[in-house]
Amino acid sequence: MKHLIHTLNKAFDNRVRLGVMAVLMANETVSFNELKDALDLTDGNLASHVSALEKAGYVLVNKQFVGKKPNTTYQASKEGKSAFQDHLTALEKLLRGSA
Repeated sequence: MKHLIHTLNKAFDNRVRLGVMAVLMANETVSFNELKDALDLTDGNLASHVSALEKAGYVLVNKQFVGKKPNTTYQASKEGKSAFQDHLTALEKLLRGSA
């Protein structure tokens, strides 16, 4: 049997990615600026971490224009919600010291 530490999802090792997923789990959709403000990140930092989560299939990105301004929103994918919940469950088990 795997040790609990090996059941944690490496995609959520970084605190920014963990924060992004936490915000997306609590909200249906979140705009780029809302997510940036909620996590106190720079544009580039947020973009690179969201890109990694999108590549993993955990985040859905919707880009559109509102008037002449770009508007990007994010939401957790079904796979992302499941993977994040599994990660949280593994963390809880690790904290309790149970298998």
